[in-house]
This record gives sequence, structure tokens and C-alpha cells, in this order.
Amino acid sequence: MNERPQDAGGEPPPAPGSGDAFLRIEGVSKRFGSVTAVDDVSLDIGRGEFFALLGPSGCGKTTLLRMLAGFETPSAGALLLEGVDLAALPPYRRPVNMMFQSYALFPHMTVAGNVAFGLRQDRVPRAEIATRVADALALVELSALARRKPHQLSGGQRQRVALARSLVKRPRLLLLDEPLAALDKKLREQTQFELMAIQQRVGITFVIVTHDQDEAMTVADRIAVMDRGCIAQVDTPSAIYEAPRSRYVAEFIGDVNIFDGRASAVNGNDIVVDQADAPGGLAAPARADGPAAGDPVLLAVRPEKIEIAAELPPPGTANAMAGEVTEIAYLGSTSTYRVRLDSGKTVVSTQTNRLHRAGAVIDRGARVHLSWPVEASILLRS
Repeated sequence: MNERPQDAGGEPPPAPGSGDAFLRIEGVSKRFGSVTAVDDVSLDIGRGEFFALLGPSGCGKTTLLRMLAGFETPSAGALLLEGVDLAALPPYRRPVNMMFQSYALFPHMTVAGNVAFGLRQDRVPRAEIATRVADALALVELSALARRKPHQLSGGQRQRVALARSLVKRPRLLLLDEPLAALDKKLREQTQFELMAIQQRVGITFVIVTHDQDEAMTVADRIAVMDRGCIAQVDTPSAIYEAPRSRYVAEFIGDVNIFDGRASAVNGNDIVVDQADAPGGLAAPARADGPAAGDPVLLAVRPEKIEIAAELPPPGTANAMAGEVTEIAYLGSTSTYRVRLDSGKTVVSTQTNRLHRAGAVIDRGARVHLSWPVEASILLRS
């Protein structure tokens, strides 16, 4: 049977998000003069959770992280770690460590010296420093490089030195500010899984700031999507992707097609939406808080949910429309089709390339039919 790793205090952390919040952010705002960078944000983060703050540049995610670290002071609200108000503690007294995007390694020090630096500052006994540095380097698989200088390391190795330095002080909360941004795509993807494995082994709560949707979806137990200083949605990666609550979240996370329409009727468990490009109307699962007949609505569908075919779909197929293929992007495992409907609107469909084929089944300029199941439709707020 697998067991969750122990945290620095020696007790297994509870499942992410369970019980009382380990970290509670209550109505926190941060203003710089007339500019509000963070606007009345409230979040609960569980012990042992890997939590992501996701959003574009300027949305307030890094400012929120800096307030947790103590580098900025909230204009309003409270930051509580295990019930203790962090505002009363200077940065060096907080059981929090922060890993910066730049890594900020000392070029004249060895790998071991960089990792040991914070412990020396805290006057930890020399023997204990040696043991903890050795454990931290083993954790990130850099024991053999302990005597090297930063300029002798690859980007991924420098990233792991910075992570070891952040973990060696045994913080109860680790903050990561775009920690993988300097790595190339392939190394970044590999390091994401390494970071997840390390977090699971040490059992420390991680809060990562990133603008990379794929990165957040890969590493996080839950994601807070931020927009102009506010929280747009907090949920698991699958719920954020499959059930976004607004157009902003749907468009920020992955690719999406959005249709403007008007609710016309509820047909059993489905709501029917009148839409100019779909003669038979569009359909989505009805819900208790759904729109009334006549209300304007937005209906979203992910490209991989849309089937594309040269043949007409069977009679009565929900969510059917037709158009002309204008562009095809072959991406190896998938192909992306851009289809111009008769109205001029472009719809994107992504198909898995399951079989090796000598030629394209559907060519550019072909007349095609698009369809998708009712359960793939998502009703959105504008």
C-alpha cells in the first residue's frame, strides 16, 4: 500500500484540501497608489497540497506570492498559516521559503555552498548543516555535483540547486515564482514531473505562480485562475478545463470554440440554443441555474470534442454544422483543422492521428461536416 510522505514535522499530511485550511487567505488586497494589484482575494489551501496561481502578466499572482513571503504588506485582509497571522512576522521569521525565477545562485560558491548558505546564516551547527545539505542534494539527485560551481551546471541542474536550497531549511510552505520559465520546452516538461515527485516525497505545501497553463495543469492539485487581481475560478485541473465557469477561464485554459446564441427551450435534460450556423440548433446539458428561454447564452466546446467528416452526420445528430477546411496543421500525434462556416465564423477541430496514412483524408478546401455530443457543450457566463 502506498503512503503519503511525511512532512518536516514527521507526521503524514492529510489529503490536499481536507479539514481546516493549512493556509488561509482572507479578503486580501494590495494597492500601489491608485493601482489595485490584488483585489479582495480569499483562498483556502490544504496541508500537503500543490496549489497553482495561474494567470497572465499583471493579474496579481506574483504580488500575492510576495505578500505570503513577506516582501509586500497587504493593504487589507489577513494571511493565516496554521491559524497564525503572517503579517506579524518578518520574512526571516516565517516558516516559508521562496524559490525565485532567476534562481539567484552565488557564482563563487559550490553547489553544496549554495545549498548550505541559509543554514549558515541561521547559525545551524556545522555537522547538522553537512547532513541536511547531503539529504537535500540526494533529494534532487545532485550529490555527485556538490563541488561544482553554478557555471558548470545545465539550466535544469541550476534549477534543482535552487530547489534544494529552498527545501534544506525545512519550510512548512514553499513558494515558487515561475521556477521553470528559464528552461527549454522539453526540459521544462521533464522537470515538472520531477518537481511533483519531490513535492510528494517531502509532503510540504507548494504554491507555484505560473502563466503557463500546461504547467499548472500538470503539477497542481488545484488551480486558482486570476484575472485583474481577482480570482476567476478555483478548481481541480480537470474541472477548470471541462467545466469553466466563464468565458475568460474557458479561453485562458486551452483552446475553445465559443458560439453566441439564445436559449430557446429545455428538451428533457438538454437546453436548446438557437444559433445561426446550426440549422437544428445547438444543445447543452441543462442545469438548475441555467438560462431561461429567450436569454442570450454562450456555448463553448473544446476542439478535440468536435468530430470532422466528409459525410453528413446521421439525422437528428445534435450540434451539427458544415463548412470548408481553410487550414490543416499536422502536429504528429494530432491534426488541427480550421473550418470556415457559411457565416464566416471559424471553428477549430483537433483529431488524433491514430493510423499512419500516406495522404490526408480531408484536404484543404474540402466541404466538411462538424458535430459533437451534447455533453461536450458548456454553457458559459459572458
